[in-house]
Amino acid sequence: MSIQKAGFIYLVLINIAAYAAFGWDKHKARQAGWRIPERTLLLFALMGGSIGAWMGMKIFRHKTRKAKFKAGVLAILTAQCAGAVIALGIL
Repeated sequence: MSIQKAGFIYLVLINIAAYAAFGWDKHKARQAGWRIPERTLLLFALMGGSIGAWMGMKIFRHKTRKAKFKAGVLAILTAQCAGAVIALGIL
C-alpha cells in the first residue's frame, strides 16, 4: 500500500471517529451520562479529524456555544487545509 493511500485511509477513519465522538457526546449529554472530555474532542480534530469534528458540531448542534470549540476547531481546520494546499503544491 502506498503512503498516499495509507494517509487517505487514516484521514477518512479519524474524521469518522471525530464525527462519531461528537455525536456520542451529544447523545450522552442528553441522557446525563458519561461524557467524552472536551480535551479528547479537540484532540480528534488536531489529529486530522477537523472536518469530522466541524461536521459533528454543525449536524449534532453540539459544543456550538463554546467559543473554545468554535474558534479552536475552525483554526485547526484552517491550518490543516492550508497545510494540505502547501503539501500538495496547489498554490
